[in-house]
Amino acid sequence: MAKNDHIHKLSLGGNRMRISIQEYKVRQGSGPYGITAGKDGALWFTEQKGNRIGRIDTEGAVLSFPIPTENAGAMSILSDRDGDLWFTEYNAGKIGRMSVNGQCTEYELPAANAAPFGIAEGPDGAIWFTEMNTGRIGRMAKSGAIAEFDLPDPKSYPSFITAGPDGALWFTQNQGHSIGRITTTGEVTEYRIPTPNSGPVGITCGPDGALWFVQIMGNQIGRIAPSGEISEFVIPTPNARPHAIVSGNQGDLWFTEWGGNRIGRITTDGVITEYAIPSENAEPHGIALGPDGGIWFAEECDQIGRLTVSAS
Repeated sequence: MAKNDHIHKLSLGGNRMRISIQEYKVRQGSGPYGITAGKDGALWFTEQKGNRIGRIDTEGAVLSFPIPTENAGAMSILSDRDGDLWFTEYNAGKIGRMSVNGQCTEYELPAANAAPFGIAEGPDGAIWFTEMNTGRIGRMAKSGAIAEFDLPDPKSYPSFITAGPDGALWFTQNQGHSIGRITTTGEVTEYRIPTPNSGPVGITCGPDGALWFVQIMGNQIGRIAPSGEISEFVIPTPNARPHAIVSGNQGDLWFTEWGGNRIGRITTDGVITEYAIPSENAEPHGIALGPDGGIWFAEECDQIGRLTVSAS
């Protein structure tokens, strides 16, 4: 059930736009974390605390399906080109795969305590993921076969990962304070972020063909061109602690502010606007562009939020 229809105003392309934020209650104690748009027209999310995978349609109806392993620590999630859901199990050291009818298969990683976190579908059709504790990037074929690639610094804490515009995968190194690039054959290149101790987390491919990322410690949004050139843009709210970022459908990008309790919007020119989430201490994490054009985000306070842009 929706609550707190919160209204903002925005000027977009010379037109006045209306921004509304709705929140939908999900299972108590579920702790939503990652979120993705499914091929079935719904949004799918991980229940980090509830140990389930949730589904919410654009009308707000919610379902959820159990993960077989107890206390799996489900984190990031994606919907692949065939419609299956893939997710990381941080605590269990597994990669999960779920059909849209809730059938789940789990694949155990070779290394103990690997702590898989970020996940993306590569241009080769494989599932790529980060291993925070081992300092590796993993690749899983749809058959379940796993390959792992060591990073130069095993303590770089690789976090989110995304497919780039150049046929490679790009990822953040949270403790390495750098952006990594890995080819589908495992060749790694690293790019140092200008701001020291920036703590990059979320990363996505932007509408301008660059990679955009958030700095949870640096309080900035970063942009890296495929050539490696980096630009940074300061978030107006101090200590906003941005977490995840996604491309919108208006040539812009949207990001969650875990500390600021806001949803932020940034243009490719670096102009940032922020919108308050109705619920206090919502703890927004994952963010996705929904099939309805809305910006959907997971709130660890047991809610899923939707930000809608419409003509004023």
